[in-house]
Amino acid sequence: MEFRQIPPPDALKNHIRYFWVLEGAGADIPSKSFRTMADGCPGLIFQHPDLGVMYQNNKALPGIFVYGPATKYAEIRLAGAFSTIGIFFYPNALPAIFGLNAGELTDTCMDLDLLAQKEGFPLAERLSAAPSAQDRMAILCTFLMQQIRENSRFEDAAIQHALSHIIQSKGSVPMKQLQEQLQLSERSFERKFKQYVGVSPKLFARISRFQASLSQLRNNDFCKLSDLAFDNDYADQSHFIRSFREFAGFSPHQLRKQSVELLENFTELK
Repeated sequence: MEFRQIPPPDALKNHIRYFWVLEGAGADIPSKSFRTMADGCPGLIFQHPDLGVMYQNNKALPGIFVYGPATKYAEIRLAGAFSTIGIFFYPNALPAIFGLNAGELTDTCMDLDLLAQKEGFPLAERLSAAPSAQDRMAILCTFLMQQIRENSRFEDAAIQHALSHIIQSKGSVPMKQLQEQLQLSERSFERKFKQYVGVSPKLFARISRFQASLSQLRNNDFCKLSDLAFDNDYADQSHFIRSFREFAGFSPHQLRKQSVELLENFTELK
């Protein structure tokens, strides 16, 4: 089994964080179990239909789908001689690329081939016939650029401003401060943010704080767990561990002992 991480082309670098590729050979590969962790970002996955099947909670997933931001961890199982390509988008990708209300895809996914067929683009067919992962990525980029050109996209500079400040502050910026800067009521701010990102600003801030602590954990930038709690503005170590379990499905100790992080927020279970 081989994992690769590939940067996007310049034309899509404002929407795509990176592509990832998972490839395995041979029909006798045992199923592999993975866990995703909440990061506040949507994504896209294509699994070659002739080479394997992807399951979530024992339910087969579409061959190609786009998913919204997750509010908690999820477990994925891959079975067969799989050939999978994924895209990790930035938080604003669903409205910016597809013209979608991000809130409608929170914690769920959409069969992307159904959308592509309506627009006369045989996406799954072309991807399945492509001879290599590089060719499939080129097809996906062509489709995404078509989406950007043809769809009525939802762009909101004010909410993008708030989103950027939450990320830069690692979830610590006061929501009241952002509301005042944008001259929005609490209700309007939350409604617009959910439409643009898929979750409330407060939840996105909590996820950003978790991600900051996870990055610190990855880099061994601490002496003890209480340092992680203190550095990331948690009330105490217990509060930090509860939040970490909510978004990762593990305590920090379990994450290191029971999984291997292949890509950011995507771990293989031991």
